[in-house]
Amino acid sequence: MQTLEASEASIAFAIEILNLGGVVAHATETCYGLACDMTNSEAVEKLFNIKNRPDDQPVSALFPSIKASSIWVEWTEKALALAKKEFPGPLTIILPIKPNKTIYPIPKTEPENRNPTLGIRISPHPIALELAKQFSKPLSTTSANLTGQPSAYSVEEIEKQLADNPPDLVIDSGMLEKKSPSKVVMFIDGEVTVIRN
Repeated sequence: MQTLEASEASIAFAIEILNLGGVVAHATETCYGLACDMTNSEAVEKLFNIKNRPDDQPVSALFPSIKASSIWVEWTEKALALAKKEFPGPLTIILPIKPNKTIYPIPKTEPENRNPTLGIRISPHPIALELAKQFSKPLSTTSANLTGQPSAYSVEEIEKQLADNPPDLVIDSGMLEKKSPSKVVMFIDGEVTVIRN
């Protein structure tokens, strides 16, 4: 596992790794997260293996803006109203994936196993936002920890938890302030469901 201090150069290097199907740990507004190319099923499978995450627990996608996400998902008026009020920030909005789009919230390649919905995140953290801006495709956003273990707020915590199967790169933004996970709201078939408040 390579660790670099947060900088323009480390972000540029991270983009190269992501384009090659790698996994990058970086700071978000809540904790350190793991990013990979969500249009690359092998990259998503690698991410799930690092986290030891069950295949039926989809990860959300990081975007630089609502407009960028609208290429991939179907927004509703109610979802847009909430997004405009609370993005960028600790909120995940789950929406239907557009039928013609290939994206992997779970590491399955068979069409019948693809998750029909996608969680949308727009982070105010400058590193997460810059990665989302510079990468031309959806990035995963999921905490940089083993599934079921505490979130990581420092590089040392990432190294400890993910020692056996580390990400390809960690962008070090120092110790993060401990904050609660994002609120999760789902908008499907006209129904609004709060998954996590």
